[in-house]
Amino acid sequence: MVIGVPRESFPGERRVALVPAVIPNLAKAGFEVVIEAGAGSAAGYLDADYSARGARLIPERSEVFRLADVVVQLLCYGSNDQTGKADLPMLRPGQILVGFLRALGSLETIQELSATGVTAFSVELMPRITRAQSMDVLSSMATICGYKAALLAADRLPKLFPMLTTAAGTITPARVFVIGAGVAGLQAIATARRLGAVASAYDLRSASKEQVLSVGGRFIELPILAADAEDARGYAKAQDDTFC
Repeated sequence: MVIGVPRESFPGERRVALVPAVIPNLAKAGFEVVIEAGAGSAAGYLDADYSARGARLIPERSEVFRLADVVVQLLCYGSNDQTGKADLPMLRPGQILVGFLRALGSLETIQELSATGVTAFSVELMPRITRAQSMDVLSSMATICGYKAALLAADRLPKLFPMLTTAAGTITPARVFVIGAGVAGLQAIATARRLGAVASAYDLRSASKEQVLSVGGRFIELPILAADAEDARGYAKAQDDTFC
C-alpha cells in the first residue's frame, strides 16, 4: 500500500503531514511512502531527509495522487480553499484521504468529497479518550498553540518576563493572565512560568483550578460566575448572555 504526501496548498500552511522520522516505521509495516518534492521544506524538513529515510520523491503533484492508496494531508480541501479545489479531480473511488477535513464546518465540502468516491477520515473528530490519546491531534496542536502564544506575548510585551536583579536595581517579573485553562491555556501558563513570569488564569470550569495550580499558576476565582459550567465530558458549556 502506498501512502502519498502532497505539499500543503492551504494559504499560509507551513506544516507537513508526515515527518521523516516516522517513515522507517511505516516501511517496516509494509507501506511505501511517496512525497511531493518540497512538501516538508516550509516545516524545516528537506527532501534529502525524506530520501534518507526511504521515501520516494515525486516532482509532480498529480503523480502523488495517482500513486497513493492513502493520501495524508494536514488541511485537506475546504469549500473556502480555492487552491485545494484543484485536488478534487485527482481523488478517485477507493482511495483514502486522511487529514483535517473541518467536516462540521461545511456540508458542501463533505458532499463534494463524497462525489469523488474517496473514503475520508477527519482526524479532528477522533474521540478524545485514553485509548486514542496517541491520535489526539487537537490536544497536540493546542499544546503547540499555547506554547507559541506565550512566546508571542513575551515578544510583544515592552518589558522582560523574569525578575532580574542588577547593580542598577531590580526588575519585577511580568504578570501574565491566561483566559481559558484548557490544553492550550495550561501550556501557556507553564511556558510563561518557565520564562519567569507570574502567571494567573481563569476558566469557567471549577475543575480547572487544580490543573492551573499543578502547572504553577494562580487561579482567579470570580464569585459572580460560581455556577459550574462543565459538561459531562469535561468541556466548558456554551454560555448565553444572561450568564455573564
